[in-house]
Amino acid sequence: MIIYGRNPVKELLSDPDSKIEEILILKDGRKEGTTDIFALAKERGIKILLLPKDAISRVSGTTAHQGVAARISDFEYSGVESILGLAEGRGEMLLLVILDHIEDPQNLGAIIRTVNVLGAHGVVIPKDRAASVTPAVVKASSGAVNHVLIAKVVNISTVIEALKKKGVWIVGADPTAPVPVFGEDLGKVDIALVIGNEGKGLGQKLKEQCDFLVSIPQAGKVTSLNASVSAGILIYEMIRQRGNLKSR
Repeated sequence: MIIYGRNPVKELLSDPDSKIEEILILKDGRKEGTTDIFALAKERGIKILLLPKDAISRVSGTTAHQGVAARISDFEYSGVESILGLAEGRGEMLLLVILDHIEDPQNLGAIIRTVNVLGAHGVVIPKDRAASVTPAVVKASSGAVNHVLIAKVVNISTVIEALKKKGVWIVGADPTAPVPVFGEDLGKVDIALVIGNEGKGLGQKLKEQCDFLVSIPQAGKVTSLNASVSAGILIYEMIRQRGNLKSR
């Protein structure tokens, strides 16, 4: 897989466990903001190729590479059990985000970034008819995919039923739900938050599987929020109720 963009590549280089095969840097790129990337790659003994802009564009499949790209092993997905184990190992109540066929790589990347920043434990995505971890998602997440457990599953409904048997509360995001997210006590239970598709929202079957649905109060004339924005607001409120937010 090719990862491109300065921040995603810098995140990779900063992670000693990342499996980087080589770094591609624009010729004279050190004059254009990649000096630190060059230094980090050299420090780790990673092969560096200095290439013209069009060559990096061909390899990365985009012109938005900012003069740097990295060739890495394919992304390794985690299992749902690993996400549950992370929460248990930290001694924290679970906050897992399940995405019901999110298709836009920018939305997926933004949600993964939010999960990392706010301290949720992982993301579950379906195998089919949904965005998966691609270079575009890595860039949109600003490299957060390297720090978030992401499980790709065949059937979301099956995962939800298994979580319910473990005592996890399933909370669905639904703009038509009469109860706002801050109207529920979400600070003392294990939660799987389900976010629906950008256009269709939550599928009917998943709605029926949810223990309850929550909405985000709105004051403006626009009737809906972007999926990643909605996810960010809901995750923030759940983390806030748990008192886990810390100032830096």
